[in-house]
Amino acid sequence: MENIQRQYPLLSACGLNCGLCPRYHTDGTSKCPGCAGENFFDKHPSCGIISCCQRHGGIEYCLECDEYPCKRYEGADTKDSFITHRNQLKDFEKIKKNGLSSYQSELNEKVEILKELLHNYNDGRKKSFYCIAINLLELTAVKEVMAQIAEEIKPDSTVKEKSLTAVSLFKNMAEKRNITLKLSKSFC
Repeated sequence: MENIQRQYPLLSACGLNCGLCPRYHTDGTSKCPGCAGENFFDKHPSCGIISCCQRHGGIEYCLECDEYPCKRYEGADTKDSFITHRNQLKDFEKIKKNGLSSYQSELNEKVEILKELLHNYNDGRKKSFYCIAINLLELTAVKEVMAQIAEEIKPDSTVKEKSLTAVSLFKNMAEKRNITLKLSKSFC
């Protein structure tokens, strides 16, 4: 399985948006290259989902499987890891409806917005928050918040001031849409 490298590692085989994960945007040794990206198996020596995809004809995404959604997806959207799983099934439905290239285009745009937020509006403590916000909010809502940020933040603002304003605007947008911008951790 070590030779497997997916063409688009920003979207995992199981439907997670790897390009919006804090570990993807880390510079240290814990940086993840995305699903089956370069050196993926050094960090994740065994991935049950990728193994399953290989057993089912080498499919790229679980949604291409005749058995999708299988038992692996039962309750998948109720718990999170480093990245939120809440839109996992919903995003696969978007792909079915609009096509993979349309979804990849949207995800690429979200990744670029996230990079901008991390570069210009992160006081060193907001990476996870921005990753969750960009992942859970629709692209139109994210763009609306970015326009508000551009309008409200003064050029001479400190990074901390920029961060506080950006976070507040994202929280307001999420609240309007009844979205909680926190990871859902399950405890056994």
